[in-house]
Order: sequence, then C-alpha cells, then structure tokens
Amino acid sequence: MSTARGARARAREEVTAAIKDEARRQLAAEGAAKLSLRAVARELGMVSSALYRYFPSRDDLLTALIIDAYDSVGEAAEQADAALLKKAAKSSDKAKTSDSRTEAIAPVRRWVAVSEAVRAWALAHPHEYALIFGSPVPGYSAPMTTVPAASRVGLLFFSIVRDAHQGRGIAEPPLPEELRPEAERLGADLAPDLPPATVAALVAAWAQLFGLIGFELFGQFNRVVEDRAAFFTHAATQLAHGVGLVLPRE
Repeated sequence: MSTARGARARAREEVTAAIKDEARRQLAAEGAAKLSLRAVARELGMVSSALYRYFPSRDDLLTALIIDAYDSVGEAAEQADAALLKKAAKSSDKAKTSDSRTEAIAPVRRWVAVSEAVRAWALAHPHEYALIFGSPVPGYSAPMTTVPAASRVGLLFFSIVRDAHQGRGIAEPPLPEELRPEAERLGADLAPDLPPATVAALVAAWAQLFGLIGFELFGQFNRVVEDRAAFFTHAATQLAHGVGLVLPRE
C-alpha cells in the first residue's frame, strides 16, 4: 500500500470513528428512534452529502453501531472467560494435582464470570445495551450481517456447557414430553452435540440472564432489589445449575 493510500485509509477510519462517536452521543440524548444523519453531520461540521459517503442511510449507521455494541459485549465476555481459564491453568501448574471438586465447579465459575462481565458491560454502556436489547427501533430491521457479532455471548455460553459435557459431564435438565419436539429442533439448529433438554435450558437461561440485566438497567429493580451485585451473582449461579453445570449423581 502506498503512503498516500495508507493516509487516506487512516483518515477514513478517523472520520468513521468520529461519526459513530457522535451517533452514540445522540443515542444517549435522544434514543435510537431519533438518530439522524443530518444531525450527526451538523454536529461534526460536515455537509450531509459528505457523511453519506461513509453511511448511505440511517439504517447503515444503526447497523454499524449495533455490530460494534455486540462485538464490545462479546469481547468483554470472552476476556473474562479467558482470564479465568488462564488463572485456573496457573493454579493447576502450581498444584500439580487435580481435584474433582474443583473440576466440578469450574464450569459454574466460568458461567458466572461471563455473566458478570456482561452485566458490567451493560452498566458501563447502558445506551448501547438498550440499542441491542431494548425496544426495537421503528422502521429498522437488522440485517444478517449483525448475526456473527450478536452470537458471540451465546456461543460462549454454549462453549462452556459443551466443555463440561465433554469433560466430567452435566446433569441433564428435566424436559416435559410436550416440549421435546421443540427442544429437538433447537438442538438440531444450535448444538447437535448437546442433549436437546440442555439446549432448551440454555436458550431459557440466555433469555433470563438478559432479563435480569434489563430489569436492573431499566429501573424495574428500583425499591425491590438493593444488593444487586450479590443478587445477580446468585441468580446467574442458579441459571448455571439449571442448564446442568453440576456433576451428575453417581
């Protein structure tokens, strides 16, 4: 790449970042439904036609913000899991022994660490959380390009359960017979290598986890739950048990 071409690429990246930063400020002030390319251009001292060269429409800008938000929360979750695994590996190297009880609780610890990382990200980025997990934006339909970023947290939870299933095992949750066809469909679509009952429990736990965070973030826990960090950790632990992250009974 020539020097001039590299400089143009850097300049475009800087302008793109500035546009998205201003758009996030508008999200915080006005909400996603009122996001306006003209208003963003005005705040940045740009003419609208110049901004359209970066984002042809409001929906294109929204999509970029949504992907950034999903990637950001996904990265926070993945870093929390990686840090816990690295710490556990160091402890194992020092001990030079394996303890079955430690092995049994490790998947639960991973699940809770990831859950807490998602909550921490949401509390630090409430408007971005609202963009991806709040009310739908009128007139906007997210394209398939958002799916890889949107899947990162869910795939990590599946990975934690899969590692436990392939290791010491999991306790398969109960499954009503009338739900079995739906659970089998979910299993075939999402994780054929896991028991259908586990996949159904995972989907339910995913919804409950983000429901807990949404209740806290949007004020439904006001004058109800006071020690929210402890409450969340307990609830996340119960969700881990619900998907089977405990050793099966001998």
